Amino acid sequence: MSPIIPQKLTKGDTIGVIAPSEPISPEQEQKLKAGCAYLNNIGFNIHLGSYLSSEKFDDANAPKGKAKDINDMFADPSIKGIICAQGGETANTTLPFIDWSVVKKNPKIFLGLSDITVLLNAIYKKTNQIVFHGNDILWGFGNNLTPYEEKEFTRILIHGAIGAYPTNQMRKTIRGGQALGRLIGGNLGCMLKLAGTPYWPDLSGAILFIEEYQITAKACQSAFYHLQQMGVFDQIRGVLLGYIDSMEKIASPKPHMEDVLLQVTEAFHFPILKMNDFGHNCPNTVLPVGGEVYLDADRQILEITQPCVR
Repeated sequence: MSPIIPQKLTKGDTIGVIAPSEPISPEQEQKLKAGCAYLNNIGFNIHLGSYLSSEKFDDANAPKGKAKDINDMFADPSIKGIICAQGGETANTTLPFIDWSVVKKNPKIFLGLSDITVLLNAIYKKTNQIVFHGNDILWGFGNNLTPYEEKEFTRILIHGAIGAYPTNQMRKTIRGGQALGRLIGGNLGCMLKLAGTPYWPDLSGAILFIEEYQITAKACQSAFYHLQQMGVFDQIRGVLLGYIDSMEKIASPKPHMEDVLLQVTEAFHFPILKMNDFGHNCPNTVLPVGGEVYLDADRQILEITQPCVR
């Protein structure tokens, strides 16, 4: 079944901003303003959600309030795209309160990363709608975007480009080979929050993409064996590894995530490409969760093969 493709963004559109994981603290208000100002300056209007700050709700009501923002933004025909403010730890608490019929009937660009991985994969699983892993408001748009990030946001979400991703940072062949499949993934630990739930995505024939923030080699080993025991490595066609902040900003930590993955998957033959153009504390491209991509680990190429916006 073909995925549902959202409408691309057009200058003059209104973008909704929500905080479905960590609320915005008073100390982060300036980053929120900076992120919204950037989007204003390139031609978009901004509509802020009702449940952005911690003062808006107490812990007991937070999941329902944050889910209401998600439901309201999808239901509002004047909102053409939704960008999350930041990640955090609690995006999964919203899942029981999301109106999936409203989301499915009103496909639109939904963008975020880190703990928003939970929502990206849940939305794709429950609605078959393509969503996007990429910069958030506070730590992306409000944090001095690089020219590469500006071009990638425009190239994919405004122009709807297909074809090869331009190289910005290091790429490395970990295991050679080629694969074609739906791109699914995000932050490794956050994605595993969905394991055993109705929101876990179907990984049959998928290209799995992975990034992490603060993780150790032992934690990588544990997570990869978890995936192996779930049968994930029997289902996927390839792996794309992003920038792993805690393992790369320190001089030569060993082993790296790719070393652990090779060891855990030594009985498998799917291609693995290291591509440092997505993750925490690095310039981020835009990756379509549910979009079809072609991976050539030998030539270190990732291509979008079908339109992800219309």
